[in-house]
Amino acid sequence: MSLIGEVARRREALLESLREIVTLESPSTDKAAVDRLARLLQERCRGLGAEVTVYPQAEYGDLMVASWPARGRDAEPLLVMTHIDTVWPLGTIERRPFVVEDDVARGPGVFDMKASVAMMLEAVRWLDERGLEHRPIRWLINTEEEVGSPVSRPLIEELARQSSYVLCLEPPVPPMGALKTSRKGVGIFTVRIRGRAAHAGADPEKGVSAIQELANQIQYLHSLTDFSLGTTVNVGVVGGGTRPNVVAEEAWARVDLRVATMSEAERVVAAILGSRPWLPGAEVTVEGGLNRPPMERTPVIVAAFERAREIGREIGLELTEAATGGASDGNFTAALGVPTIDGLGCPGDGGHAEHEYIRISGLVERTALLIALLHKL
Repeated sequence: MSLIGEVARRREALLESLREIVTLESPSTDKAAVDRLARLLQERCRGLGAEVTVYPQAEYGDLMVASWPARGRDAEPLLVMTHIDTVWPLGTIERRPFVVEDDVARGPGVFDMKASVAMMLEAVRWLDERGLEHRPIRWLINTEEEVGSPVSRPLIEELARQSSYVLCLEPPVPPMGALKTSRKGVGIFTVRIRGRAAHAGADPEKGVSAIQELANQIQYLHSLTDFSLGTTVNVGVVGGGTRPNVVAEEAWARVDLRVATMSEAERVVAAILGSRPWLPGAEVTVEGGLNRPPMERTPVIVAAFERAREIGREIGLELTEAATGGASDGNFTAALGVPTIDGLGCPGDGGHAEHEYIRISGLVERTALLIALLHKL
């Protein structure tokens, strides 16, 4: 029987594990909730023979790394990355419970990316029960990826530098489940405008409208978009002013930047941070910078994908590749030059959306692929 066929016999166990993981809600900003799920996974990993290291955090869920020693191979470790935080607030599970319908499973965070957690637990169990050889394995479970990995980045980069490959179990690209060999980098900025308040009817000429200046800044920022280069600048949230009859003294905007290359990132970040006022008397302050560097389709990334595709073919899967505008922790590791295989999670669709789902046949296939990668890389 093929590896996929053998894993298919574990379908119900996989789904039950996934049900438990999805039902334990874990929004990024609720430390207590995320820690509850993390403690369950710590227990599961120890039961599978792992040495578990917990990195306590004050604001976000505690980070954890589960480590398994090599079996039959003396080589640099593999780093596997998942995250357990989601964008869904507590109580979503009551409105959108975990359900299975034919080849589809639904529930908050099931696609992004709790299915990957269930896959990894099953893959490690499989390797252990069958005594399959493998490199040392380190599994990093992040708890604040959805908010930009503000505290985990140093740990991610430290572990990546020690690793032969990084397997990032982020969801693949719909609809065909393509792996991700290129991701855009992400910049996050806040623009603050200070003008001068005045009565909008009696003394408008004495005022300097922060909102008018913000409008000028928005036009400037959006002019930096260049679709031909894959660069987008989006002013997504704005605010300012106090009353209709007062010339606004303050205004602000939050800005998202996406870039395909580091050279473009350097150029556009400098242009955003260098914003200057258009109205006399207005003041402009810009805070922020590049949150995640781009994952460029380098020869190292291509070679890692080709090796994964070769292993996929050995078990009957034909893997494809694609680029995406979204970012992940794989951006950090790829930027270090470490071979990174991203998009290894379960096929489905609807990340961050109400219709989020996975394909159960894909869950079986990607679990089999993960087993093969851990065994053969």
